[in-house]
Amino acid sequence: MISLSSIRPLLVLFAVTSLTLRAEQVDIVVYGATPGGIAAAVAAAKGGRAVLLVEPTIRIGGMATNGLQHPDFRAFESLTGTFWDLNQRTLAYYTKTYGADSLQVKDTFRGTHAEPKVSLVLFQQMLAEHPGISVKTQWLLVDAYTRGPAGDRTVRAARFRDATGKNHVVEARLFIDGSYEGDLLAAAQVSYRIGVESRDEYGESAAPTDGSGELQAYNFRFVMTQDAAIRVPVAAPKGYRREEFLPLLELISSGKIKRAFGGYRETDNLVKAQIPVLPNKKHDINDVSNGLVRLSLPGEQLMWPEGDAPTRQRIFDEHLRWNVGLIYFAQNDPSVPEKFRQEAQTWGWCRDEFVETGGIPPQIYVREARRMVGQRIFTQQDTRHAENDARAVLHRDAIAMGDYGHSSHGVRHEGSRFGGKRFGEGLAVSYAPYQIPYGTIVPKDVRNLLAPVAVSASHVGFCALRLEPIWTALGQAAGHAAHLALEQRGTPDVRTVSAVKLQRRLHADRSATIYVADVPPDHADFAAVQWWASLGGLHGLAPRPAGRLLGQQIQGQHSEGWLNHSAELSRPLEPALAARWLALAKENRLSAKELPAVDGRASRGDWIRAAFKAESSGN
Repeated sequence: MISLSSIRPLLVLFAVTSLTLRAEQVDIVVYGATPGGIAAAVAAAKGGRAVLLVEPTIRIGGMATNGLQHPDFRAFESLTGTFWDLNQRTLAYYTKTYGADSLQVKDTFRGTHAEPKVSLVLFQQMLAEHPGISVKTQWLLVDAYTRGPAGDRTVRAARFRDATGKNHVVEARLFIDGSYEGDLLAAAQVSYRIGVESRDEYGESAAPTDGSGELQAYNFRFVMTQDAAIRVPVAAPKGYRREEFLPLLELISSGKIKRAFGGYRETDNLVKAQIPVLPNKKHDINDVSNGLVRLSLPGEQLMWPEGDAPTRQRIFDEHLRWNVGLIYFAQNDPSVPEKFRQEAQTWGWCRDEFVETGGIPPQIYVREARRMVGQRIFTQQDTRHAENDARAVLHRDAIAMGDYGHSSHGVRHEGSRFGGKRFGEGLAVSYAPYQIPYGTIVPKDVRNLLAPVAVSASHVGFCALRLEPIWTALGQAAGHAAHLALEQRGTPDVRTVSAVKLQRRLHADRSATIYVADVPPDHADFAAVQWWASLGGLHGLAPRPAGRLLGQQIQGQHSEGWLNHSAELSRPLEPALAARWLALAKENRLSAKELPAVDGRASRGDWIRAAFKAESSGN
């Protein structure tokens, strides 16, 4: 049986009046080795900073190594920076191990899908490349020490407890909260919210009429297989009660539930086997959106964000008992129709995954917990289309971008777990690839803390940001912002970091701050195009498509690039566009003499490259 106390132990919050232990000193502490936390550590280390990356569980990588192997994005062109780097490493690993033409390489889906054990190895290698990063696992945050007046406080140190019970005090000039729960920001007394805002609070059409303390449901992301060579039978979970699952029989006999394991957008099955398949015949198993029976349990998770150790353990155990019990019942109970049962029995845990915890991921999928109330609150309005434009509203201080919709697995369920009604699921929001402003990771009243995961957003806005590729991009931005803050004289202040300087570092590090369909991270003009597009240079080039917004569907939720979002660098620069670009150049104090003449010979790319060169040289 997995014990949550050894995996995700309690964060005890209390004020520290004195620190009697001898303190270790580093430049930056990152708490939570999620993909966002790892990206933050790597980015800061690239600036030459000494980083302590602390993970409270037994496994780094967050959900990207704990079963969520099917990352949420719509078009490959939205993947940049550290997450894109991980994809390239994934592709290289499987190519070297199995050959370029192997099925395993094909099943990486251009490097975006990997087995959990492989993702873990790649994250470990990524961190090991930077000697300035020290990694500690099973170090629990106990408390944080802050000082200074209200509205202008500084985090001085944090205390951790390791697996043996020994305390460690670490002083740092800057802290980054990479945890899903926002545990460090809470310990530092940063303002946060839990729950759903009303429609009127931010004018969000996808929000409910009234606000509540509800938040997104949790479940496990199992990794399972039908390959008999590595398949391990599913055992009954601790506390299993057969009678609890008997109502499933009626749904099976009526034909409303046709199979135990289904695919994309199928709602007549118990669980969803995500597509595409993972390498080596493994599958990411998830909750069935809009299904009659669910792995996720709205209401059962509400006490998790601020819960003590027994509370979090109870929630963990209840989800484990229900999630595993549902599969076990379908596979083994003699009352289940034989055909249905036999199909279910073809699935099992993977012998070579999560070996330490019996084939079950050691972390539950915490989709939403605390959300910081920062300098900028990301809402539904930030994802809407700009007027008469294919693109979303422009944010010139953007530090990351995303292209996934406002995804919610529901915040409340009424009635039986076998049927009933789910609320707050599948938010209907029209959107375009969106930018995320710097202020969303910056507290209002603390100088030296950043929160790229428990990011500042409304519930509806958070439903668009709560995805590993986006959290990774925000973490990468936090790491570079931390470096820039430490370059300041005196006590660093993340609130005064220049967004322009931060964008320059991000673009040089191959991380996008705006979506451009035809200029990928390894393109020679990536930094130049990102710079110009982030100023607004690519807005207004094309209208919102009348029909489909994305290109041809590839598989499942993935499609070819977003339509009308290309830079078309080889296209001749038209006089009307040149006039608009010249005005934008003057607005940003660029000298017109450094720019190409509009004589029909210069292309869009020529103009952008010349403008970028002029800006880079300070002209």
